[in-house]
Amino acid sequence: MLTSFLPSRSCKRSFSFLVLWTCLCWAVFRISSDDHLIDPNSQVERMNIKTRELLGKTMQGKVENSTLSTPSLSGAGSTTEGDENNHVEAVPAIDRSPKLNETDLVNKLQPQMPNLPIVYWQQNKNKKMGKNKTCAKYPDIYDLHFNNKYWQVTETSNGTFYLYGAYLDVRSKNRLGPTVRILGMINRLEPKVKTFCQLWFSDSKEPVFSKVLEYKYIWYKKWGNYKQGLFQPYLLACQLPKTHWGKAPASVSIVENQCDTATINLRVIHNKPEGEKKKFAVCVKGMDFPDDDLSVRLVEWIELLNTLGADKIFLYNLEVHPNVTKVLDHYSSLGLVDVTPISLPGYQPNLPVLQHMYLKSKLNNKRQNELIPYNDCLYRNMYRYEYIALLDIDEVIMPIKHNNWADMMEEAVKSSLKVKNETRASWNFRNVYFMDEMLDIHEPEHFKDIPPYLHMMQHVYRSANYTKPGQYVKCFHNPEKALILHNHFPLGCLGGVCTSYPVDTSLAHLQHYRQDCVSTLKKSCKNDFKSVSVKDTTIWRWKDAVIQRTTEALSKLGFFGSNSDNVVR
Repeated sequence: MLTSFLPSRSCKRSFSFLVLWTCLCWAVFRISSDDHLIDPNSQVERMNIKTRELLGKTMQGKVENSTLSTPSLSGAGSTTEGDENNHVEAVPAIDRSPKLNETDLVNKLQPQMPNLPIVYWQQNKNKKMGKNKTCAKYPDIYDLHFNNKYWQVTETSNGTFYLYGAYLDVRSKNRLGPTVRILGMINRLEPKVKTFCQLWFSDSKEPVFSKVLEYKYIWYKKWGNYKQGLFQPYLLACQLPKTHWGKAPASVSIVENQCDTATINLRVIHNKPEGEKKKFAVCVKGMDFPDDDLSVRLVEWIELLNTLGADKIFLYNLEVHPNVTKVLDHYSSLGLVDVTPISLPGYQPNLPVLQHMYLKSKLNNKRQNELIPYNDCLYRNMYRYEYIALLDIDEVIMPIKHNNWADMMEEAVKSSLKVKNETRASWNFRNVYFMDEMLDIHEPEHFKDIPPYLHMMQHVYRSANYTKPGQYVKCFHNPEKALILHNHFPLGCLGGVCTSYPVDTSLAHLQHYRQDCVSTLKKSCKNDFKSVSVKDTTIWRWKDAVIQRTTEALSKLGFFGSNSDNVVR
């Protein structure tokens, strides 16, 4: 009976196989569990690695198939071998342009260094040029003493000259006759050292000597910084001998002794008009706002000035925000602006940020340095434009009665001639403040039909009071008469005393957009300018045109929508 309940041999075999299979499954499970405990993130990490590889290829444009497979969690299907082959066969995208020869390099460099006679030097470097073997040799470009990129230096027995530019002055009112004027800074007050110009002409291997007749001081000592050893702005003058009237020198050197080999050699700039003389040029001092993104404000300002009649805006650049550079490059490509990089001479700092801190701390040094680009802009453009204005990018000379500067100036000139029948050196415009806070006080919600990013179009509340006549004015200068310019007035004029006509505020004024008054008016700012404000919508006559042009420019530059990824934030 008992034997009937014992399992058969086949049952025993099946049971043994089942036990063995169970043990094997348990062992595999334990091994997998142990591996998971050792590295709990291994599968996730493998997935992340595969995803990063795939994303990297996609960003580099290396994924060829439009359908991308989901990366395997197990790591199967590795593309390591394929990647290695791709790396071997890949060609890096580097600049493979042919090397430029010396002539090409010189032609490329000349626009970047307009004050350097590098083309003239390259054409004549193999010629023996000089008075004789030992006197007044033409200086090799590599022997010049450069300073901070754009300046050249010479040491004299009484002072160091840092020179920036040279210009041929053949204006009819110039009593000296044809003259080469040299702009720079000297660390001496009222220099007494006798110096000479070596004038180099294209048709001669010998220089022409001319005494430096004057050191014209571009500053008033009552303004401060009147100390020996500090850099002072000057305009030097050398007459062309009558034998060379009608000729333009190619370059000029300044030496203490006629036969010295110069360490300075400046290209003499003589920019004749291309065709008919144009109407209006605007000059902007060295821009110094490395951290302030004024790009949108700058676009609005450029478009407004262009609408009013500015033919070209000449800006000098110390250091600006990358987005401002983007705006300047755009308008340069359109021919509406011209940007000249500039530096501070001598021991003054030119390192980014430190330069800005220095200029903010040393205000008189800042103002003296600004006179170099202002006067360079005058002399580069004196034959090409009827009027030259020196403006900041928060200022606009605003016509009240007319639709453009040309019509406005026609009436301003007629008015000045009625007072006295003589040509003026400048026409000055009263300053009035458009303070930031005034808009918030009167229009807390601002104007809904105007884009909020258009600062000038939004800020139409100004002080009811102007600054005093002659204070903080800006001018349209007459380049036929101006000899040396300051920010607000001409400091010296051809033919004698400078005459500046004050334009009536019913005709035009200077709109100055600021957060606060200038530092010298801080004490009286609240009572004199902030306490009473009025609405002035004169600027709205150009509202539609400026909104359209500004919006189109900002869109093209990528400041809106999906393209804004290209803007530096």
